Amino acid sequence: MSKKRDELASAPRRVAIVEDDSGLRQQLEKILKYAKRATCVASYCSAEDALEHINEAKPDVVLMDINLPGMSGIECVGHLRKVFPDAHVIMLTVYEDSDRIFRALQAGADGYLVKSSPTETLLEAIDDVYKGGAPMSSHIARKVVRQFRQAETESSAADKLAPRERQVLDLLAEGYVYKEIGDQLGIGMETVKTYVKGICKKLHVRNRIEAVAKFRQK
Repeated sequence: MSKKRDELASAPRRVAIVEDDSGLRQQLEKILKYAKRATCVASYCSAEDALEHINEAKPDVVLMDINLPGMSGIECVGHLRKVFPDAHVIMLTVYEDSDRIFRALQAGADGYLVKSSPTETLLEAIDDVYKGGAPMSSHIARKVVRQFRQAETESSAADKLAPRERQVLDLLAEGYVYKEIGDQLGIGMETVKTYVKGICKKLHVRNRIEAVAKFRQK
């Protein structure tokens, strides 16, 4: 039994590629062809093609382009998690904005690398994600950390709202205007405006619309 586990551990990782750029797709195939710890078992030019056939290839790891024609790579990850939940997915992208990163991770991606990553970094990431890791390009990892810190700061700010400020914000979120909020709470409209200014300051937003938007994200 131990021998069988050792053989499985040392076997090349089965990798599938989902990339619409034919040049990059061929480059990735070539890298995997000469790699000792990984081998390409399937290559697809679209998310739709991958979802239709990937179960036949049974890859250990999927290298997924985020910006595919038709269904995006982020959408594909979500569907892939349903039809083939055992696969580990690494997003490959030229995009580094936090929104795309988090949407991909929330959809079920296990790692996130920029396409300019060195060959050795890519191969190490394949091995790492197979073993349960979450490989990310270093500057992307920093973005993730900064985003979590920002979310933590915003959450702490919301916790500092006074009970009356929470009531005002709740009513704003329900669509009430200042006069209606004043009538509901038994206070003047100018007092409501004062509360809104305090809410905006604590939530680090510019106006009541942004305050409500941030409140609804929580």
